[in-house]
Amino acid sequence: MAVRLQLKLGVVTEHDRLADSPDTLVVVEPSVGSVARSKGHLYLLVTSRVVTRHALEATRLAAETIRNEYYYDESAGIRVCLQKAIATANKRLAHQADRLGLKSTDGGGPIGVGVAVVRANEMYVATVGPAEAYLIRQARLSTLPDPHRERGLPSPDLEPEVWRGEVSVGDSLVLISPNVIARLGADELKDAMLTLHPQSAMEHMHHRFVAADGTGSDGAIAFEATEVSSTAKARTLVPVRPSAPLAGAPDRSPIPLADNVQAAGLAVSAAAGNARVAAGGAVERAVAWAQGLMPQRKPAYRRVTPLASRRETQRRAALAALALIVVVGSLGLGVYVFGGGGTPETAISSVTAGQRAIDAATADLDKVTGPGIDLVADDPGQALQLLTDAYRQLDAANAANVADSVVAPLRKRTLAGLDRLYGVVPVKSTTVFTFAPAEGGAAIDLRAMVRGPDGVPYVIDRSTKSVYRVDVKTRKATVVARSGQKASGGTVSTPRYLAVGGPDLLILDAKNQLWRWRPADTKGKGTLVRVSVKGSTSWGSDILGIATFLRDQSRGLYNLYVVDPSEQQIEAYSPAADGNGFPAAPTAWLATARDVSAMTSIYLDGDLFAADGGALDRYVSGKNDGWNAKAPDDTLLRPAPTYSIVTGGTDRRVGDLYAFDRPNGRIVAVGKKDGAYDGQYRLAGGLSEWSDLRAMYVIDGIEGEPATIVWLSRDGVHQAVLQAVPDEAPTGAPSAGPSASPEGSGAPASVPARSASPKPTKKS
Repeated sequence: MAVRLQLKLGVVTEHDRLADSPDTLVVVEPSVGSVARSKGHLYLLVTSRVVTRHALEATRLAAETIRNEYYYDESAGIRVCLQKAIATANKRLAHQADRLGLKSTDGGGPIGVGVAVVRANEMYVATVGPAEAYLIRQARLSTLPDPHRERGLPSPDLEPEVWRGEVSVGDSLVLISPNVIARLGADELKDAMLTLHPQSAMEHMHHRFVAADGTGSDGAIAFEATEVSSTAKARTLVPVRPSAPLAGAPDRSPIPLADNVQAAGLAVSAAAGNARVAAGGAVERAVAWAQGLMPQRKPAYRRVTPLASRRETQRRAALAALALIVVVGSLGLGVYVFGGGGTPETAISSVTAGQRAIDAATADLDKVTGPGIDLVADDPGQALQLLTDAYRQLDAANAANVADSVVAPLRKRTLAGLDRLYGVVPVKSTTVFTFAPAEGGAAIDLRAMVRGPDGVPYVIDRSTKSVYRVDVKTRKATVVARSGQKASGGTVSTPRYLAVGGPDLLILDAKNQLWRWRPADTKGKGTLVRVSVKGSTSWGSDILGIATFLRDQSRGLYNLYVVDPSEQQIEAYSPAADGNGFPAAPTAWLATARDVSAMTSIYLDGDLFAADGGALDRYVSGKNDGWNAKAPDDTLLRPAPTYSIVTGGTDRRVGDLYAFDRPNGRIVAVGKKDGAYDGQYRLAGGLSEWSDLRAMYVIDGIEGEPATIVWLSRDGVHQAVLQAVPDEAPTGAPSAGPSASPEGSGAPASVPARSASPKPTKKS
């Protein structure tokens, strides 16, 4: 039977779209047969690169123009009509560009168009500007070419190209915004279309886009071609009766002698059949005679078993049954003796103990929180006793083999209450910038990070032996120094440590050469000059880090501090009067020489704080003044903290000091002034991203806003605002050296959160 195509449509409904989406979607499936046969079905997506209050109006104007012009124009074929409709929309947008805020340059405006027309087995597709079309055929994803991808509407001299092809059963076409593909990837789209109905696939893609913090353009249309068999109803057979009176009487052939010849043939056929039957009977008789001649076995004689033999057999069976009973009984006794003598009473006792523990834990939790009850806020001491008892009761329930499905909800409530008592704040981390793999496929290996003099992150990548400036606004990483670079004063070796002093970024390389990079603008350009440091060649290879302290802000003069384990000192260098180098011999900053080989991070704001062997110490004028950092009183849940990285704000003895506790995956805040414990922060949902935290610095909040921690992973820069977020999801390596914090700088501006993966740009 004939086969025709049916299109299964998938589109995100208007009420499910993002509030800031400027896209417009149009689907026209004509119900009039003549229109469907001449113009076909129209699927239209109009997108926008910008999100403004006029962007949605512009996309709707373009969509309505293309739809009306295409179905109104009967002067040519589908290809020409589509080109003319897009050109008309381009002219209308150009006429209203000033009112709609559409900036059109030689590269075109921000409006993109993706349109598809299906007529019978023909398909026509065109894309202009920021709109993409994907054809999925036989589990392969193909991108339809578009020479005007970067030339959106309005655009001068636009000549859109229309692709024509045949559509077959199983083919799928997707018109989608490039903003969605950039966030999720083409593989996600392919998997969804191959495994789901087009409607379910589009809803799945939109949900993933929203979950990935996608904003702005989110339009998508998909359809799949399936076959529909056309059926035809057969005519019902109706019995009829002959109208002639002689109907049914034997007919005679009008040909002479024909009936005689037919009768003779029938007689011959009957004779042949009889002969065949007779021959078969003779063969059967011959076979039976031959079988009768074969020898036969004589009938067996009847045997009689004596009574004595039957009794002997019964006796042996009884002995075998008795032996089986003895063996089974012995095995059961052995299991009982050597298995501890467990009894049903023991199992019942265990179940009873577990139920008692669950009931006790539930009662404790109901006393802590309930309708109108919150002992955590009203009576922390009583809440701590009840939550501690509930925690131990749940441990007893686990020991009694109570199912995890029963214990887990109660343990979650217990841990949530204890975390509130201990000042645990769940925070959310977002990606500021992600580095793509270096040229040649080498993996990125970031190690050190500081907040530069221009307020953006600077990092060291060991794989490329380079220092990068990360511009979070333009999402670009610019090389400011790399190994082998020629600069004023010599050749740069492999960068090891970073520090910031006043207007300068300081870089210490593997040959103990100190370099100063000073920005010239806000786009990553600057000058790299070698700074002379007296005696730097004698430092050796065991230097653990460098830091600075701004002593004269107006002149940009700063001290340099070097952690030198071989000298058991933190050596301090004073700057020259003109700021060009450190010509004087260093002074021993510590009042008494001591082992500094366990110092993994130092931070200066007038006082010096150090993460030394997992503990926090404060030094004033080179002496430990007895300052003691109070640890969180949560040893019931976590071991004592082991600090490896320390940072803080810029003002001396104002605000908090933030220290990273790697074994527990948290950042602990203590007061700079008195060391009082002020709280701790962990990633919401039990995420373990901080297990790869390699460096960090803090940006103080402005006018009571919470502070922001900017931290470094293996391949990216991230940030976490230190304020509580919902914690609904189910509940690392040491630093390469002391982190250098920006000293003496003014109030920092917050870093906007971005996520990108561009490759590093050219060297400045």
